[in-house]
Amino acid sequence: MDKAQRNADYTAALHRELVPALGCTEPIAIAYTAAKAKDTLGMQPERMEILCSGNIIKNVKGVKVPNSCGMKGVEIAAVLGALFGDSSKELQVLEGVTPEDVEKAKQYIRSGAFSYKLAEGVENLYISASVYTGSHSARVTVVNHHTCITEIVHDGEKVFSRDPLISGDESDWSLWSIRDILDYADHIDLSEVKDMLDRQIEMNTKIAQEGLDHKYGAEVGRTLLACGNCGVHIRAQAKAAAGSDARMGGCTLPVVINSGSGNQGMTVSLPVIEYAEEMKLPKEKLYRALLVSNLLSIYEKHYIGSLSAFCGAVTAACGSGAALTYMCGGDYAAICRTITNTLANVGGIICDGAKSSCAAKIASAVDAAIMAHNMSMSGHVFQSGEGVVEDNIEDTIKSIGYIGRVGMKDTDLEVLHIMMGQVAF
Repeated sequence: MDKAQRNADYTAALHRELVPALGCTEPIAIAYTAAKAKDTLGMQPERMEILCSGNIIKNVKGVKVPNSCGMKGVEIAAVLGALFGDSSKELQVLEGVTPEDVEKAKQYIRSGAFSYKLAEGVENLYISASVYTGSHSARVTVVNHHTCITEIVHDGEKVFSRDPLISGDESDWSLWSIRDILDYADHIDLSEVKDMLDRQIEMNTKIAQEGLDHKYGAEVGRTLLACGNCGVHIRAQAKAAAGSDARMGGCTLPVVINSGSGNQGMTVSLPVIEYAEEMKLPKEKLYRALLVSNLLSIYEKHYIGSLSAFCGAVTAACGSGAALTYMCGGDYAAICRTITNTLANVGGIICDGAKSSCAAKIASAVDAAIMAHNMSMSGHVFQSGEGVVEDNIEDTIKSIGYIGRVGMKDTDLEVLHIMMGQVAF
């Protein structure tokens, strides 16, 4: 293998995935798409409509939109984005929205100028925003990634289009493996990644502390610390959960995401940071451990897809657990055991949308990953043939990906039906 090519691919993936986002990425993606549609129109829209996939609706329904004065839903995300968003800030599009803007957005919604529908037969991550003023119109479509614009139409004329699968911003997955991720983490020149890792440490630590200092959501992080046993095991869970408490509760602090998710971005980083502080490790070791955690999560999530019924906290926590084993001097075999033990335990936690219980799922996933690490360091691992565990780690990861991408398709649909009140019990 050409290591220079591999290293370039991994570094590019980190720069692509570890970006700041304000609030839950699904409502923010709606706001971004609507803001780009407004920009294309070139004037304030008199009316607008949104088409989005079921997974987008699922992840927007129960989470507070940042700077919306506590409001939830597709309507407020889209209207704030179209009327007052700054698309140049991408996933921080709503950063400058004020309470006065929110009141105007509410009036716009009440006027009947906004509507949205479920788009069927589309990718799991799909948003199309159409805006109209007089005889003029514009439409912007995002597919597969939260800011991946695949089509722009102005006054009926297509002015931009691209295939999201061949857009040039995907990794060459043939270059990826657990062994190569570890080799990269061991040897990459940290000057290539230091700034983005510092940003991840700073932003994610800050929002975690915000979640511990103030009341957000169900206060999962605060509850964990209030139980009295505040060893590093509990603190690692609490920090990650508290970040999610704040983020799902509408906190306006940004986070550095991973695989398109702020919750995953906090889960891959905050437990690693907490353990590094407890172990008094040098900063370089923390950086390299974060590379393990981030890259492993990106790698695993690739097999599942952007959005599914498979809770991404599991793959993110798996990355944290592997990084913990790495920080403790575990070799390739030990890290593989940690990954296997995590996936064999909590692989398959369902995603029923973004909301306050995400913090509890993160805490549970981190707890499982820490147990997986402890088992691994004692030489214990779940065996091939036990459930979805395969003969080697690469195939185990692929089997879990298949479960999330294919096996849970019907689960995903039925979760959406329940959330939309379409099931009679």
